[in-house]
Amino acid sequence: MSSRKPAAFVAGAFEHPQRRISDKTVPEVLGEVVLGALDDAGLGPGDVDGYFCSSDVPGMGVLSMAEYLGMDNLRYGDCTEGGGASYLSHVGHACAAIAAGKCSVAVISMAGIPSSGARHSYQPGPEDPYESWLARPPVSLYALAAQRHMYEFGTTSEQLAAVKVAASRHAQHNPHARLPQVVSIAEVLDSPLISDPLHRLDCCITSDGGGAVVLVSPEVARTLPRRGAAVLGHGEAFKHANNGRTDVTFTGAVWSAPAAYAEAAVGPADIKYASIYDSFTITVLMLLEDLGFCAKGEGGRFVGDGSAIGPGGALPVNSDGGGLCNNHPNSRGGMIRLIEAVRQVRGEAQPAVQVPDCDLALVQGVGKSIGSRSFSSTIILGAEGA
Repeated sequence: MSSRKPAAFVAGAFEHPQRRISDKTVPEVLGEVVLGALDDAGLGPGDVDGYFCSSDVPGMGVLSMAEYLGMDNLRYGDCTEGGGASYLSHVGHACAAIAAGKCSVAVISMAGIPSSGARHSYQPGPEDPYESWLARPPVSLYALAAQRHMYEFGTTSEQLAAVKVAASRHAQHNPHARLPQVVSIAEVLDSPLISDPLHRLDCCITSDGGGAVVLVSPEVARTLPRRGAAVLGHGEAFKHANNGRTDVTFTGAVWSAPAAYAEAAVGPADIKYASIYDSFTITVLMLLEDLGFCAKGEGGRFVGDGSAIGPGGALPVNSDGGGLCNNHPNSRGGMIRLIEAVRQVRGEAQPAVQVPDCDLALVQGVGKSIGSRSFSSTIILGAEGA
């Protein structure tokens, strides 16, 4: 366990139980997850003085949701946008705001209902006029990274498939998982090829839903009945395309992870559980390397047949089934990765996948695409009182 004194604690967490929501608006889903997280913490909307959200929040973001939820004491807001990694960056930003006395009870939320027609809107960036005409779907950019990783390091489709196998072995124990069936490497390879070398089962699901967490100051944490998760370290990094001169075999985690480890005063060998963004199987394999769990190019061998990162493995990854099997709301999975890590350090994961004595967990998010430009955010969590 890290010796660092936490700046804040995750006192409440809530994941929406539904994966298809046809009878609610995005604000309604946001309201449900925020109130669920506050209830989990033993707090209410009137206690919140900091709100953190991304562009998935409709209207005027913090302003709209604060009024909608009756947050009458709000005095700090943050709408940082970092794709699926946004919510992990919000954790770091909320910790800084709490440490600076800007707020003491901060809510971080996300929600989306793409299966029901309300898709997240994207505002074009300065690069889009030069690239959008290529009509590249996200999977093609991840396939590009996978192809290059295979060329450079001999990574195989079987090794990629093992990531999905491990996710499915975890998901079978999750009553809310969208895909709870255990699959084999052969079944992954026999699924339709979407963008060579990625098959359909190498790809994450897209679901409705969302989640929220509540961060509190140490002073507030001492007054609450629930055991929290200590935020020990945070790092974020920006890896752009460098005008086309980019190496797609690594992600921004090579910079964000060392910063998080240093702040938490721990290293990769200390981590008991990892929640790793799994938009595609190649994402997990490359991040395992960039997070320091194995050397660059050794990700395939580290994963093996999936047992190393599956239930009871040397480094369990995504014990809820991850975005590959459980939940990937609005194609933004960072929040759900965070919530499962909170469950693990609280000792509240599903019994069959709870990591024994889980006093240190890592959460890794990625925004945009590892095959072009991406945003990376890394969080280290510890068990409160450990």
